[in-house]
Amino acid sequence: EACNLIDQMKIAEQNQDVQGDLYEYMLGHMQFAGRGGQFRTPRHIIRMMVQMVDPKPRERIGDLAGGTGGFLVNAHQYILEKHTSAGILEYDAEGQAHHLIGDQLSAAERSFMSSKKYLRGFDNDSGMTILRIGSMNLMLHGIESPQFYYMDSLSKSFDDEREYDVILMNPPFKGAVDKGGVHPTLPSDTTKSELLFLHLILRALDMGGRAAVIVPDGVLFGSSRAHVEVRRRIIEENRLDGVVSMPSGVFKPYAGVSTAVLFFTRGAQTKDIWFYDMAHDGFSLDDKRQAVEENDIPDVLKCWENRNNKKFIESREQRVVELRAELTPLKEKRLKLQADVNRLTFEQALDGDGKNAAKLAEANELLSNIHSLISSPQAELDRLTRQFWVTKEQVKANKYDLSASRYRQVDADAVYHEKPSVTLERLARLESIMMSEIEELKKTLEK
Repeated sequence: EACNLIDQMKIAEQNQDVQGDLYEYMLGHMQFAGRGGQFRTPRHIIRMMVQMVDPKPRERIGDLAGGTGGFLVNAHQYILEKHTSAGILEYDAEGQAHHLIGDQLSAAERSFMSSKKYLRGFDNDSGMTILRIGSMNLMLHGIESPQFYYMDSLSKSFDDEREYDVILMNPPFKGAVDKGGVHPTLPSDTTKSELLFLHLILRALDMGGRAAVIVPDGVLFGSSRAHVEVRRRIIEENRLDGVVSMPSGVFKPYAGVSTAVLFFTRGAQTKDIWFYDMAHDGFSLDDKRQAVEENDIPDVLKCWENRNNKKFIESREQRVVELRAELTPLKEKRLKLQADVNRLTFEQALDGDGKNAAKLAEANELLSNIHSLISSPQAELDRLTRQFWVTKEQVKANKYDLSASRYRQVDADAVYHEKPSVTLERLARLESIMMSEIEELKKTLEK
């Protein structure tokens, strides 16, 4: 029955877009996570990383832990989109481009994109199930002969060196690898796969090659010698272009681990490092992962594209100054109202008369109005300050710590606290009332 239903869909007669979309939909609904710590990277995160790395038609692109091939597929689609005439392209509700024919590609570029050097993926999934899924994904997106290999890229049998211009990947970061099987060019002082993959990427990239890699937060601030060394190597021997810190719910329901994306260039020199502290990715950060309005990814892409644009940076800094000036009096008024609400709440609890109740309701309404006035500019201020730069010297002084929270300057709001003298006075009043009630009880008992 299932075969008959699928046959009625006439998938083979559909165009490449439809076949690819059906397959992507199927992958999105497959609830699988590998025992080695690998799980499907969300499609919108892959797209963000590909757009930021900006692969070109003549570049050799690789994923050394390919999984279902999402990074390679999206890199291929990105290149086609960039080289398809605007009048041919159509975009769906998710912003995904269709009719990617690459009509503006030259004959040499098309020839290279059909060669074995163009896209290469590797995976060592036992049983080769994921390998088959990834190969099929590439085929359904127009890669007729996918270069997708069954191989442990950390092993002695993987010798690729300076073979790639772009590496995009989300390496598995769970557990440890077998020390005896690790390639001799990789460090021997750690068995953590996430650290070994970073060293492997630096070996596999050609000079000037670019990488975008998802890593667990522990890689950013781990204090072990192996952690510090891999960060030192990326910063001192290469160029760390940027760090995008992602919220912890991005990989739910598979895992709640906090992650970040590292962007670096092989062989260049690090000066200042661009950071973005992302709080929202357009989906709820629970197991349901439903679409929501809050989404920092468009701002991430805009800031990345303009990170060296002085006018863009200055305009954002000027807006931050304006917002702070707008918020300061509002927050001062909020503190005053919080004091009034606190006082009236106490008076109402003691007296219980209607006069204080009316005043308390009025103060609470004013406080609610102030909160609504603060909400919008505060949200804009928070977003504008998510992007910032950190000097190499600052990072070096902190043992190459790359945690965004260590360097991001956040305006701490003054929290309302009642004066100790007022608190003591109120305690005395309560004590007095309590004692008078005890005296009344005593008199009642004596009768």
